Amino acid sequence: MSTQNPFDPAFEQLPETLPIFPLSGVLLLPGGKLPLNVFEPRHLSMIFDSLAGHRMIGMVQPMQPGGFAGDGLPVQGGKPKVHKVGCAGRIVSFNETEDGRLLLALSGVCRFDIGRELELAQGGYRRVSSIFAPYRADLDQDDEAIELDRERLMAALAAFFRGRNLSTDWEAVKQAADRNLVTSLSMVLPFGPVEKQALLEAAETTARAKLLVAFLEMAAFGQPPDTPRRAN
Repeated sequence: MSTQNPFDPAFEQLPETLPIFPLSGVLLLPGGKLPLNVFEPRHLSMIFDSLAGHRMIGMVQPMQPGGFAGDGLPVQGGKPKVHKVGCAGRIVSFNETEDGRLLLALSGVCRFDIGRELELAQGGYRRVSSIFAPYRADLDQDDEAIELDRERLMAALAAFFRGRNLSTDWEAVKQAADRNLVTSLSMVLPFGPVEKQALLEAAETTARAKLLVAFLEMAAFGQPPDTPRRAN
């Protein structure tokens, strides 16, 4: 396993049972960093239980667009369906707030397939059997060769930002390594849930980069994407 972080788990250490946090339009990718604001009691229980164990939770998207963890949907007897593919993140930091929230930072570790959903945990949060084997290469990203047309990406990104009156630190964007750039843009750009899921399920970073450029061009120039979306 090639990694710069000695705290990251080896493949054999990835848990077979994983708590899940359903959030629509929120994407975590291996190697990415995701801030979370946790306030619902069952998800606070999930975080505390995770901190006492492997410190990992699975980020997944609900199948129903617009669904999110605090949407008031019943958990027992009416759990909203979630996509089959998610990404496990490790809690790398957290802060308590005076009004009873937790501010977390998750580091993306590895994608997983949901084998089946398990009974609710004692704290009321959802759990699944996690299958990491199809995505073992996520742990070896340092060895991954990436093909990225940066000129095309930058042109599409500039047009995308102009069309939405957005700004960014272009110098930081230009200096970012290819893989980090693709991961960060995929996570933070305001794409819809379908696009986010497609970016998550891309086979590897090169495929994700091509999909990212296609979505940017479609949004900025009205061009259809070259790569079809994949949805469950």
